[in-house]
This record gives sequence, structure tokens and C-alpha cells, in this order.
Amino acid sequence: MNIKRRQFVTTAAAALCAPALAQTTTKFTVILDWFVNPDHAPLFCAKYIGAFDKAGLNVDIVAPTDPDIPPRLVAAGHADMALSYQTQLYLLCDQGLPLRRTGTLINQPLNTVMSLPESGVTKLKDLKGKKIGFSVAGVEDVLIGTMLAAVELSLKDVTLVNVNFNMGG
Repeated sequence: MNIKRRQFVTTAAAALCAPALAQTTTKFTVILDWFVNPDHAPLFCAKYIGAFDKAGLNVDIVAPTDPDIPPRLVAAGHADMALSYQTQLYLLCDQGLPLRRTGTLINQPLNTVMSLPESGVTKLKDLKGKKIGFSVAGVEDVLIGTMLAAVELSLKDVTLVNVNFNMGG
């Protein structure tokens, strides 16, 4: 499995720059971190232009049924690679999952705190007594707790709700 991951990362980068001369095709499964979105463009561009094929890779790009499971599928041997958030990777490795970081697709955090105008939330202090939805379990306590502490609130002042993919509902 490690050879396949290394081959994928190396080939993906090289395939975009120069044609490869591979004769055989290696099946490789990548589990996305979320629904297909613009963050995944480099992977889909490489697939669309045939860069993976030219490099001898048959890449299957799969959106997960739950944003928490991609790294666990890799650890269980059900996928070759998964996109994930760096903080989630640290926590999973700390739990003993045999995972490692092999590259960066987006080099900055994508987490945001947002609210609807009618909620009355315009600053962190306004979150007191509110529900906060999150989608990737494991890091919300630390991230949200740290933000709240900056305005003298704690996790006891809010209700955290794991909404997974149901961010709009």
C-alpha cells in the first residue's frame, strides 16, 4: 500500500508536467473529504486530461458517505488514499491509526464560522446559548473551545451538533 501511495503522489505531480511512458495500469482509489467541490479540482483536472492514464494509473475518485470515514477507510485497507484535514490526521494517528501525510492539496485551513443575518450573531460573544454545527468530528472541541475562550466563553456556553453533510438543513 505504501508503494501505491508514493506512486500516486509522484505520478500525479509528474503527470501534469510531462507525459509518462507507463505500460501497465495500477488501480488506485482516492476518497474525498467531502462532496465534490472546487477544492478537488487538481484531481479531476488530472483525471479529465488523461494524466493519470498516461502515467499508468486508473484512479477512482469517490465522495464519502460521511466526512469522518475517509481516513478510517485507508487505515482499514479499503482505499489507497483519502483527503482529510491535517488536525483530524493528527488525532487519528494519536489514536493509533496507521496513517501518514503524503501531500497537500490545499495549503491553508478551510474552516469558517458563519451565521445567517437573522440569527443576530455578528461576533463570537453572540454564540452564547446557540447551537454550533460542525461536520468533521474530532477537532471541534479544540478549535471552537479555543475561539470561545478568546471571548471568555466555553463549550458549556454553546451546544455542538455534528451535522455531517447536512450543513444546510
